[in-house]
Amino acid sequence: MEDKRDDHREDEYERYCYLCRRPESKAGKLIYMPNNINICQECMQKTFDSFAGSNMQFLDLSNMPNMSRNQFTPVDDIPRKQKVKRKKEQEKKKETAEMTLSSIPAPHEMKARLDEYVIGQEYAKKVISVAVYNHYKRVITDTMDDIEIEKSNMLMVGPTGCGKTYLVKTIARILDVPLAITDATTLTEAGYIGDDVESVLSKLLAAADNDVEKAERGIVFIDEIDKIAKKKNTNSRDVSGEAVQQGLLKILEGADVEVPVGAGSKNAMVPLTTINTRNILFICGGAFPDIEDIIKARLNKQASIGFRSDLKDKYDKDENILLQVKMEDLREFGMIPEFLGRLPVLFALENLDEDMMVQILKEPKNAILKQYQKLLSLDGVDLRFDEAAYRAIARHAMEKKTGARALRATIEEFMLDIMYQIPRDDNIGRVTITGDYIEGTGGPILEMRGVLALENA
Repeated sequence: MEDKRDDHREDEYERYCYLCRRPESKAGKLIYMPNNINICQECMQKTFDSFAGSNMQFLDLSNMPNMSRNQFTPVDDIPRKQKVKRKKEQEKKKETAEMTLSSIPAPHEMKARLDEYVIGQEYAKKVISVAVYNHYKRVITDTMDDIEIEKSNMLMVGPTGCGKTYLVKTIARILDVPLAITDATTLTEAGYIGDDVESVLSKLLAAADNDVEKAERGIVFIDEIDKIAKKKNTNSRDVSGEAVQQGLLKILEGADVEVPVGAGSKNAMVPLTTINTRNILFICGGAFPDIEDIIKARLNKQASIGFRSDLKDKYDKDENILLQVKMEDLREFGMIPEFLGRLPVLFALENLDEDMMVQILKEPKNAILKQYQKLLSLDGVDLRFDEAAYRAIARHAMEKKTGARALRATIEEFMLDIMYQIPRDDNIGRVTITGDYIEGTGGPILEMRGVLALENA
């Protein structure tokens, strides 16, 4: 009876890799060898690579640096404090309710949740809410009266810092599905240095804790998709352009793909698993620089003289000309028709203006200024901003032309001295940032704790 109890107690603890000392939950599936030796796949791969480099024909632990036989410690001899306890089955699975039609938020509910985090972009939020809702209805019902519903993969076009990635992150959080975000810039044609197209699915599988069934209902966001456009006027092989678009075709449409588990590329030592991409939602996004010129050329195709003539500079001052983007513009940019055909939902995001910048500073649940207020509240200091400060920060950020990302850089610049000086003086109870301070013509308003206490009394 005692032996059974001991065995049960040992099952509560994870096994370690003998070489890197990582537990099985972090290192992945261990390779079990005789004499109670467990090695993770990564260390095994490195070991074989070192053998190949030194022309070693056999495994001799005594000749390997820092790896003598005496250094192998049986699992039983590892102190219990150093062991990682296994997660209980109910904790490991955390069985969330099975996704049903009633559990999916309706498009208006999804947009309302997006409104809490994303400012502006009303059209984009409406499009993505409807497309995601229709996609997961398709996934759950599978078929409706033998009518097969096609996938609603999306292509987002928008300037940098307008919220493309943030939209996708928020949608995945609302639906509680695995999300993989990857850059198209690292992808190359199979057989060349770089990531194969299957690596986007490897990241999704990792985000789903290597649960294939869960990964097959996830979302993949491929950013910087404009970087794989066809290269013009080149005689060399386009291994990171059109070839990558061709490689993504079968994955976007839906196919059984062999994916390496825990690695970015296939090799003999990495186990493979098969993922069906039929129910995976693919969202592609990119800034598509200079596509505005292509759109203007299409809109100005009418004669430049006569009664129906258009001025050539008619659209030069249109900040949101990207909203008029069409598939033919993207073809002209360098995206192949077969690729665009697998991304039926096309929409553009607006440029951020000063009013939207001010809203981004104040309104979202995790607004940047709320984060700074939280940081200073931990020191017992109340941080406030007046309306002129909001406007001044927004104007400075607009000058950087990097969208909402410029807000953080701008605030960091002006908050540096305050964040440095405030912890030095325990008497400061409130700091008010003014527009004059942002513009460099004045300073912040400091109020002492004693004065605040008298006011509250």
